[in-house]
Amino acid sequence: MKNFIKGLWKDHPVFRQLLGMCPALAVTTSSMNGISMGLAVIFVLFFSSLVVSLIKKIVPHQVRIAVYTVIIATFVTIVDLFLKAQFPEISRSLGPYIPLIIVNCIILGRCEAFASKNNIRSSLRDALGMGIGFCWGLFILGSIREIFGAGSILGTRILPANYNPLVIMILPAGAFLVLGLLVAVMNKIEE
Repeated sequence: MKNFIKGLWKDHPVFRQLLGMCPALAVTTSSMNGISMGLAVIFVLFFSSLVVSLIKKIVPHQVRIAVYTVIIATFVTIVDLFLKAQFPEISRSLGPYIPLIIVNCIILGRCEAFASKNNIRSSLRDALGMGIGFCWGLFILGSIREIFGAGSILGTRILPANYNPLVIMILPAGAFLVLGLLVAVMNKIEE
């Protein structure tokens, strides 16, 4: 259980380890984008960790990173094709950031640092904890940016119609501002 919980708070990938910054900053212009990217990462991380944990003893040490990358790329391709076929609007919204999951530090790092050294059960708990932590982090980041940048959340208007959106919140600078504030809040809570 400890392996699962650490990714939700203590070792949170976005707010504590500052991993996966490319999608965290680029796609979180809305809460739906944050959820979608988070779910894609959960899927890839879970199944990549499963396969890496299963084959860890048969992969030569010299080629392990290349093998892990191919495994991750396989699951990213599945997610990418699924989104294009079933959710084309989300696929367009996330753009090139879905294929970039292949080189996401969270996934390769968890495969190398954890799944390749632990049993399947522990590896899957770790993957789920880190993936869910990443997902809720992107959701919070995207929600704050969407509320102040568009006056809505998940496409539903929550601020009055006469609200003047803060355009900076949907720009990259807004992502940096919100991320910085959320990291500061997490650090303050941990004091």
